[in-house]
Amino acid sequence: MKKQMSLVLLLACLFSIAAVAQDDKGDKSKRPSPPAKAEGTVDGAKIVVDYSTPSAKGRKMLGGIEPFGKVWRTGANEATIFEVSKNVKIEGKDLAAGKYELFTIPGETEWTIILQKYGKQWGAYSYKEANDVLRATVKPGKTDKFVETFKIAIEGNKVVLRWENTQVAFAVKG
Repeated sequence: MKKQMSLVLLLACLFSIAAVAQDDKGDKSKRPSPPAKAEGTVDGAKIVVDYSTPSAKGRKMLGGIEPFGKVWRTGANEATIFEVSKNVKIEGKDLAAGKYELFTIPGETEWTIILQKYGKQWGAYSYKEANDVLRATVKPGKTDKFVETFKIAIEGNKVVLRWENTQVAFAVKG
């Protein structure tokens, strides 16, 4: 009888754990790096950037955990999605209306902004340069104060990335 009762309790615990795990699986807001969205309009083009927001948590991120010279998903979790409603120019280069994955290559003196065919990938693990649609080089700057949690914003005609003491922006024109 004790063995049967132990087995029943074990099975009940396993089913409870599975049910809780299933509930959390679809709720991205409970992730350590929750989702965020930047939205704006530049020259009549609606821009939406869906990304996840990693935090520094006392760690050196840019040039540390996210090394200089390596392709970065520009956020956390899934690749960051950059969507534009009409044809635009990014740093003077043509970009057709559509949905893309936004990657960057951080550097101390310059960053490469990369827009790639939309592929629904996790992180940058499946990144292939052959899928790049656009690359542009921009200069990083300093933030006014320390930015703990990665942030993307549409400000005027620029998409601005801020994290730690670094700010990077790229121009969009309709």
